Amino acid sequence: MNAIVNTASLNDPVEKGIAAYLDEIIALRHDLHQYPELAFQEHRTSKRVASLLTDWGYEVATGIAGTGVVATLKRGNGQRSLGIRADMDALPIDEATGLDYASSNPGVMHACGHDGHTSILLAAARYLAESSQFNGTLRLIFQPAEEIGAGARKMLSEGLFDRFPVEAVFGLHNWPGVPEGQFGFVAGPAMASVDQAVIKIVGKGGHGAEPHRAVDPVLASASFITALQSVVSRNIDPQDMAVATVGSIHAGSASNVIPESVELKLTMRAFSEQVRVTLQERIPALARAQAESFGAVAEVNYRLGFPALVNHADETAFARGVAVQALGPAAVEADFRPRTASEDFAFLLEAKPGSYLFVGNGDSAPLHSAQYNFNDAIIAPAARYWVRLAETFLADDNR
Repeated sequence: MNAIVNTASLNDPVEKGIAAYLDEIIALRHDLHQYPELAFQEHRTSKRVASLLTDWGYEVATGIAGTGVVATLKRGNGQRSLGIRADMDALPIDEATGLDYASSNPGVMHACGHDGHTSILLAAARYLAESSQFNGTLRLIFQPAEEIGAGARKMLSEGLFDRFPVEAVFGLHNWPGVPEGQFGFVAGPAMASVDQAVIKIVGKGGHGAEPHRAVDPVLASASFITALQSVVSRNIDPQDMAVATVGSIHAGSASNVIPESVELKLTMRAFSEQVRVTLQERIPALARAQAESFGAVAEVNYRLGFPALVNHADETAFARGVAVQALGPAAVEADFRPRTASEDFAFLLEAKPGSYLFVGNGDSAPLHSAQYNFNDAIIAPAARYWVRLAETFLADDNR
């Protein structure tokens, strides 16, 4: 990877340049927060993003995966090309922050900080267009539908990297609980795979006073839920990570009626593909066996989501080095651990080398919470980081 030049300075022109229009970017972030849009419905957001990038001199392509935007900026005669991605979609959550710029769209909220991620990349984009010097091709990717795990796949299926070639691709996510503005890097598996299952256990309904005349699917379900953790504790290597969670149970409506069936919804997470396959094999088998032992039947719909996000070693070392040199060693978490949440950036990393990094959101509410709010104080350092990463990757001496 590229040699890294020390850019840390109290008189950093990038820091000064971004500071000159930071209030505008924060106002933009608040506007995006106030008008959130769900997956593949990011029409207003996409239009605003495309308009700004066009004004700043980027060559802008829209309509990729419906609402996706790719902006290209070329400088010099360098042959290298770099991609940086931000996500744009919101979540189906009723906001409860009480902010004066809280969501005006009922039941829709930026509860994961995609409004912030988009604003960070736009802040960097403006500086890179107006003030930065580099030699090569910069591609900024504004992706729809990350929250449902479909946006990256759809952009790829529509020829993202065929139409807009890149040598490597990078992205970031804010993280509550990590000190404000601290950066985290993980080589290898950094976020988990995610799969889902809907399991319907069908028995025979009856009167609650005569359980011997029924086949109780509630009891069979309870046994399955208890046994489920044996998959993690007995079928998975203790040194590997696996999560199997039952997040939803629906059965019956009266205390004195044994229902005909119970529906359970599960989420499964893993860092390795081998563990993912084991969960896919063992959980349906266990559900069917547990149901049969009570005289019931288990109907299993196991849905593969997306794989673990695996960062490439060289690109992660490069990304970490940029942070150390641009922001100082104190800005980098020494031992940042992988996260068991999931990200469809995983598909981009299967297609191209790259790395997905994290920036602390401070002591905020957790992601996907109705009380969550992105921390505006991290926009400037994160935008400064993207600028320095682009300048370093596309430096003149890397032709």
